[in-house]
Amino acid sequence: MTDFLVIGESVADIVRAPGQADVPHPGGSPANVAYGLARLGLDAALLTQLGADPMGELISAHLRSAGVRLLSDGQEGVRTPTALVTLDVGGHADYTFDIEWTLRPTQVPFVPRHVHLGSIASVTAPGAEPAAALVESLRGQATVSYDPNVRPALMGEHPEAVRRVERCVALSDLVKASDEDLAWLYPGVAAPEVAARWLALGPALVLVTRGGDGASAFTRSERITAPAVPTAVVDTVGAGDSFMSATLAALAALDLLGAPARPGLAALDAAAVDGILTHAGRAAAVTVSRAGANPPNRQELLST
Repeated sequence: MTDFLVIGESVADIVRAPGQADVPHPGGSPANVAYGLARLGLDAALLTQLGADPMGELISAHLRSAGVRLLSDGQEGVRTPTALVTLDVGGHADYTFDIEWTLRPTQVPFVPRHVHLGSIASVTAPGAEPAAALVESLRGQATVSYDPNVRPALMGEHPEAVRRVERCVALSDLVKASDEDLAWLYPGVAAPEVAARWLALGPALVLVTRGGDGASAFTRSERITAPAVPTAVVDTVGAGDSFMSATLAALAALDLLGAPARPGLAALDAAAVDGILTHAGRAAAVTVSRAGANPPNRQELLST
């Protein structure tokens, strides 16, 4: 059984910082998660869309360098998505996208222990529906995680975006979102209320990240908060994805992935959740301390 299947977009992030030349970095939230998993020594495959172009070659080489297995739906003539990432003086990123997501109905040649879906791939037609359908077909054998990673310019009409997000939440055992994601999806609603709404749809665990203010975890019986790990911030690109990868690695180490592990995942106690948040926070801290979506490898994370 392959450990992880990640479904979603790969994007060439063209990073523009004040006073510096533009620099292309391999990116895309799902691609970053797959790369982060592989960097942590886990077996990860990524179902994505990449063009036969220089940016596609850059991303493919990057992912394969960590050991990520690349899968496609067999379409030809697709174009590698790009995003202009503009950094302010504090390293915070704003995005302008040139992206399509046209995934066709697809099966994968193995049974994963865990499936991760995220970001643009979960809400952008026409590929969002086949992506969700594939997750639904696999969740009888696999646990599922989801990160909406909201990009307002690509979300479409708000009610339909929320509907699609909540469909993915309902398919999931674990959901991770940022406070900014929640503010766009549910304006004026406090994070604990959103977490309760999502937990009622089915997940066992909801994680909410708040950048330099740390992260919170919500289960049906607990709320656990952990501070951010202090670090010097270069930029925030990929920090949430690194947090996600490290969370999944921590759950794998606890043998809490795969459909048979659902009861154990639902029974996580506060101490175990706190350990997961701390582990994931260290990974995010390493990532923001250097340019681009560059998550730690296993040794770097252990020494942090």
